[in-house]
Amino acid sequence: METSIDQITSLPQHQIEDFRQLMEDWKNELLVYKFALDQMDTKFSIISQEYNLIHGHNPIEHTKSRVKNFESLINKLVRKGCDITTTAAKEHINDIAGLRIVCSFVSDIYNMVEVLKEHEDIKILKVKDYIKNPKPNGYRSLHLIVEVPVYLTNRVEHAKVEIQIRTIAMDFWASLEHKIYYKLNNEVPDRLTDELKEAADIANYLDEKMLHIRSKIDQS
Repeated sequence: METSIDQITSLPQHQIEDFRQLMEDWKNELLVYKFALDQMDTKFSIISQEYNLIHGHNPIEHTKSRVKNFESLINKLVRKGCDITTTAAKEHINDIAGLRIVCSFVSDIYNMVEVLKEHEDIKILKVKDYIKNPKPNGYRSLHLIVEVPVYLTNRVEHAKVEIQIRTIAMDFWASLEHKIYYKLNNEVPDRLTDELKEAADIANYLDEKMLHIRSKIDQS
């Protein structure tokens, strides 16, 4: 849940006022992450169009990007016990910039990762495969932390971007699961968590079924 700046944990008011000034100082820093996302959006648009030209189908259904707002950054730094500085944020928070890629098939997800590996300007720092190893609640997605060079007028900055790549079914489940937890203030009864896990398994079955159908078409 997003909070206003006056709701940041239980910190004293004078510190919150300091954060107001800090927020102004951070505007330029956060712009770098927006530029990094702009570059990644362009990169995936080119990949998608070229893939469609070569293979006859567009692997990407849609994308969504965002830069964490100031309040969320402060909350996360406080939870981690870090200093409230841009240096600490860059070092300890990997998802200041976030990009979600929704693909048609599971195979497209792994193809996108392989394509990214061929891009010398992108450095893959970390991979978490929640498709092969789902979370206990049934969540499936492939997460990457990448480092992107951002070319400014007088220098080059390197910004980390978290990329989540998932199928339509995975995205549908994750979106509704988030809304349910939000509506219930994260206090979801066991019977509903069991049903959510069952729904995640059904979504996974649909992904496997659709990939099987596509494979049959490709082989015909």
